[in-house]
Amino acid sequence: MSGPMPWVIAIMVAMTAIALAAGLALGNAISLARAEIEGGVTIQVIEPRDEIREREAAAAVDAIKRLPHVAGLRRVPQAELDGLIEPWLGTGIAAATGAAIPVPSLIDVRLKGPATPPQLAAIEKAIAKVAPSAKVDAQSTWLRPVFDAMVSLQVLSISLVLLLAGALAAAVLLAARSALGANRDIIEIVHLLGGTDTQVARVFQRSIGFDAAGGGTVGLALAMVVILSLGRRFASLGAGLVDSGALVWTDWLLLALVPLLSTLLAMLTARLTVLHALRKML
Repeated sequence: MSGPMPWVIAIMVAMTAIALAAGLALGNAISLARAEIEGGVTIQVIEPRDEIREREAAAAVDAIKRLPHVAGLRRVPQAELDGLIEPWLGTGIAAATGAAIPVPSLIDVRLKGPATPPQLAAIEKAIAKVAPSAKVDAQSTWLRPVFDAMVSLQVLSISLVLLLAGALAAAVLLAARSALGANRDIIEIVHLLGGTDTQVARVFQRSIGFDAAGGGTVGLALAMVVILSLGRRFASLGAGLVDSGALVWTDWLLLALVPLLSTLLAMLTARLTVLHALRKML
């Protein structure tokens, strides 16, 4: 770790591991969220009069239970609805204004498969007469922009990993060429004594391998500190999508392979660079 090359590799490995962890976390969040809401349908009964809204919501629940493609349903309690709107409207709104603000009744429906347009039409038809103020929405529809944004971020993180791998290979290439130029006289003597290009390349390959192994270990340690720190901060948010993005054991295994793959890439790059340069040099 005395020269600059191990530290350059450490920085590359740390950034690669952090970008890879971000991509894996986003992938987990997208997969679990899609599996959870793919067959989800939300029904809002937006009638402003309390007694009529209560009657329509109860009738809608009875009508939906009879549909064959419904796996289950739950009417969201009023206390839970009040907790959802409290961050935006606060508490004591009714006392301050002298009138209660009507809150729509929500019914969470789970289908046996993905929410398709024919199934949504069947639900709307079933509740049209008993709950004319009800509105049917597929959860996957209004969350699609969120998923699209998360997929874009995942693609960005994967692209960053590839760019960092290319930058690592370029750094090793430049270091190998610089070392070749500095040791040109010694290499010529080695050739005069019977040394082959493969033997010379093996020396550079082994040297770069030691640098990459040391730098990769340090870089992974730095990346783990950052990943664990960010993970604890996001876990404290208690948000659904954030919680579903937790890394699993296979993700940690992939992160542990980053230094090994970086070392192999550095050694291969050094070997090919030296062999190509020696063929042109001698």
